[in-house]
Amino acid sequence: MSSLVTSVPLLDLQSQFWPIREEVLAAVARVCDSQRFIGGPEVEGLERELATLLEVTEAVGVSSGTDALLSAMMALGVGPGDDVVTTTYSFFATAGSIVRLGARPVLVDIDPVTCNIDPAGVAAAITTRTRAIVPVHLYGGSAEMTPILATAAKAGVAVIEDAAQAIGARYHGRPVGGLGTLGCFSFFPSKNLGAFGDGGLVTTRDATLAQRLRLLRNHGAERKYFHARVGGNFRLDALQAAVLRVKLPHLAAWTAARRRNADRYRGLLAPLVAKGRVQLPVEPDGCHHIYNQFVIRVEDRDRAKAGLDARRVGTEIYYPVPFHLQECFKDLGYRRGQFPAAEDAARCTLALPIYGELTEDQQRYVVDSIAQVLG
Repeated sequence: MSSLVTSVPLLDLQSQFWPIREEVLAAVARVCDSQRFIGGPEVEGLERELATLLEVTEAVGVSSGTDALLSAMMALGVGPGDDVVTTTYSFFATAGSIVRLGARPVLVDIDPVTCNIDPAGVAAAITTRTRAIVPVHLYGGSAEMTPILATAAKAGVAVIEDAAQAIGARYHGRPVGGLGTLGCFSFFPSKNLGAFGDGGLVTTRDATLAQRLRLLRNHGAERKYFHARVGGNFRLDALQAAVLRVKLPHLAAWTAARRRNADRYRGLLAPLVAKGRVQLPVEPDGCHHIYNQFVIRVEDRDRAKAGLDARRVGTEIYYPVPFHLQECFKDLGYRRGQFPAAEDAARCTLALPIYGELTEDQQRYVVDSIAQVLG
């Protein structure tokens, strides 16, 4: 361990920014010079480039990952009286978007190894009221999509992939976000491909749905002041699109660096794993993980986090309270103990720094700190 390392942040966006600073500033200046801030060539160019990357025919830029989920469900007509099957363990927007449309989230437990939605639970949750299934590719690893897609096809319902944390992840060779009916992505600054603020994307191979999404993001209007639908202001800013276009060519290298760091963690943490003190994340066969988060499991997680905080190691808990235990969802009628795998994950998971610019010395400091904290 280098004696020069005395702290490690959870995320260091400045170290990513400085090598591309001049490119980013030039892109921002290009938009400022054009004075085209809503739609236009930057947004259209980004949409084309992302459609190619994600191997889909349609990519629609929107204002955030949350609005990607919301507009995707609106495009499918999800509303009061509908059920939407999803995981109980994700970022709030996954379930919150369902409730905002007046539909009911039907929650499912997670796989205890991957933390992704349990396909058997999805199949058991389907009823005649089910309008869609929303699997989440949590932490940057693909959900087990083959049985979920089979369940959806049998029931005749749509699949909306929540790929907010998973741009570039693959499932048996195919990019996530292009496996179901619609895919939803986030460009929140902490993501592997992050904007300088909020931004999002909806992907599909259905041209009719794509046109509907373009209407919905602009208050349901194709021609100014003539509204075919009730939509919202879900537009992606041209400034954000320009920044993302600078970053996009670097995404593969940044993801490869995260994967190298994940491999290094596996080696450095091996002694603690052998002692049963730490459990590592699992990458199932056929699932190419992009490590938006590197999430370990430790007993007495809260004590471990406090100890790492004291040593100035940035960590985060994704997520401390599953949806079925959230105060705002108490009327759904779920109870403590109903989804034990999710509750266990909420109790013992802890995310470590994994950004691409993380050095070996920094990782050694993180692991040395974990060893000291755990004793």
